[in-house]
Amino acid sequence: MKIVCSKQDLLTGVQIVSKAVPAKTTMPTLECILIDATRGIITLTANDMEMAIETIVDGFIAEKGMIAIDAKFLLEIVRKLPDNDITISTDGNYKTTITCEKSRFNIIGKAGEDFNRLPEYSKNDSIVIGQFTFKDIVRQTIFSIADSENNKMMTGELFQIDGQVLKIVSLDGHRISVRKVLLRDSYESHKVVVPGKTLNEVSKILNGDGDSYVTIYFSDKHIVFEFGDTTVVSRLIEGEYFRIDHMLNNDYETKVNINKKELLNCIDRATLLVKEGDKKPIIMSITDDSMELKISSVIGSMKEDLSIDKSGRDMMIGFNPKFLIDALRVIDEERVDLYLLNSKSPCVIKNFDETYIYIILPVNFTTVS
Repeated sequence: MKIVCSKQDLLTGVQIVSKAVPAKTTMPTLECILIDATRGIITLTANDMEMAIETIVDGFIAEKGMIAIDAKFLLEIVRKLPDNDITISTDGNYKTTITCEKSRFNIIGKAGEDFNRLPEYSKNDSIVIGQFTFKDIVRQTIFSIADSENNKMMTGELFQIDGQVLKIVSLDGHRISVRKVLLRDSYESHKVVVPGKTLNEVSKILNGDGDSYVTIYFSDKHIVFEFGDTTVVSRLIEGEYFRIDHMLNNDYETKVNINKKELLNCIDRATLLVKEGDKKPIIMSITDDSMELKISSVIGSMKEDLSIDKSGRDMMIGFNPKFLIDALRVIDEERVDLYLLNSKSPCVIKNFDETYIYIILPVNFTTVS
């Protein structure tokens, strides 16, 4: 094999597929990126057996062939070469030579035939969504997935399609994010759970252009994202997702309309008094036209009043401040509505058109002066 690519094109391609290279593995092949120049185009592929990424790189094919090269070595070599054309050539013993201007690297690759390629998938069942919208969806929901693998289902997000409506749900046992999107066309119903890691990586690769789209294909065990010259195939999380409809009811005793930025800034200031890992709640005391926020820790205490529009009864309730900050940061509207039933029931935060709903469980607290 012998190919020639510009440094920038090759580097971009290697960076994209490297997102599917596992940090640790007992299978040496999974540590590699496959360079395939057998089909008249140059493709780069990486596969950690849960997610695979393939992207096309512009370049000239002098000799057809394929080679698997250690991803870390390839990334660092390409990154540090001069900004000029890079030539990659191999021989029958998998010896690989990478040259650029006066720089020359010789490394040993692996047989490309042994590499795990993209899983096969059908293109019969798909939806189309804008790249900007997709990135927005992930931004507004990904922080609500669980970090721990103890409950695999919580590490993914529910994608539910019903006609023209796409609903995305994420939860971690303490909060729930729900995002609804109106699609351009009507599609068949689907209900799948997509790993949060996959969504995060796809979102990072997308440029978010308002005029560009992502085509999403569904199969029994995989979900596929196609955009530009890149394809991402991911295993789905199997099982029945949590039923949350009962938590989305409209029962409330108190409704608060408040300036989002003022509330966010106030809570952000309050967390200055909380050490990392210290679970100190922020306490909201809600009266007719005012919300008093208080926090107390070993460092000190803080109290601040915010103006609100309120209907319903007065209430005092406590929350993990980080969970409130996470939600308020991704809501774009100037004002938000908070719906509260009592001090032991979840708080529901909604934007104006209710396309974004955030549910957060309260925490127990002792009053501070």
